[in-house]
Amino acid sequence: MDADHRGKDGRHYNGRLVDENLIVLRRRIHEMKIMEKNIDEPPSEWWAWEKQWHKFYTSDVLELVGLLQILLMNARPSIVLGLGAFLVFSVFMSLFVIFCCLVNIVIRGIQF
Repeated sequence: MDADHRGKDGRHYNGRLVDENLIVLRRRIHEMKIMEKNIDEPPSEWWAWEKQWHKFYTSDVLELVGLLQILLMNARPSIVLGLGAFLVFSVFMSLFVIFCCLVNIVIRGIQF
């Protein structure tokens, strides 16, 4: 939806929407999709604690993501890049260790 190609101050956004509140927009779209599907009750096979937390799960996750976004936006860029690099390195190292363990199991055979 692109009603006007120029903002109030005359800036040209190249047909893109301004994404100041993109998380809020995503949350509202998600809520509308849920309302369209008429998902009022969780499945009956769920346990009581799952049914209780199901109501607040989306809002809790969105609050956490919003808090993380605020913290990262207020941090220095080098800290954010360092945390990102650490996260990527950790994931690759974990995958490497799992791969090595699987190769070790295959080579030696499964011993009970």
